[in-house]
Amino acid sequence: MLHDPAIPSNIRELKDVQKAAPAVGLTVQPWEVLGAAGLDKTFGAMQKDPPDAVYVCQGGILNDYRKLITEFALKSHLPSVYSNLESVLSGGLIYYGAERTDSYRRVAWYVDKILKGKKPTDLSVEQPTKFELVINLKTAKQIGLTIPPNVLARADKVIR
Repeated sequence: MLHDPAIPSNIRELKDVQKAAPAVGLTVQPWEVLGAAGLDKTFGAMQKDPPDAVYVCQGGILNDYRKLITEFALKSHLPSVYSNLESVLSGGLIYYGAERTDSYRRVAWYVDKILKGKKPTDLSVEQPTKFELVINLKTAKQIGLTIPPNVLARADKVIR
């Protein structure tokens, strides 16, 4: 799991994943990324002790170097899961997260309420209710991975 320890949401996400992983038989190896030099160091460590797959958090350096991260995963034949859609559009394998169109609609609703005089503190906090799964079949083919038909059938979008 690639994460930036300077981003609080990455730390929370890492803890959540580490807590959930044993129930599905997974072991999580956290890989910290601190700046561009930290990315090279992390890639070197991952080459010495390759993981079976990589999950990449979002934010900061992880977004800034999305293309390098997706290229590394591709060259290393690592199945990769991302928490931002742009990484899959850049060559990553899988995105699973909040459906953005619905999220943007909700943001517009909040902006409308605030512009009409509502105090932001008076508005409720919402969690996403719609999620999307995007699979990049081009990447799957390049790394020699076959995505099962039942998984493809559940995908909201397939990049061919």
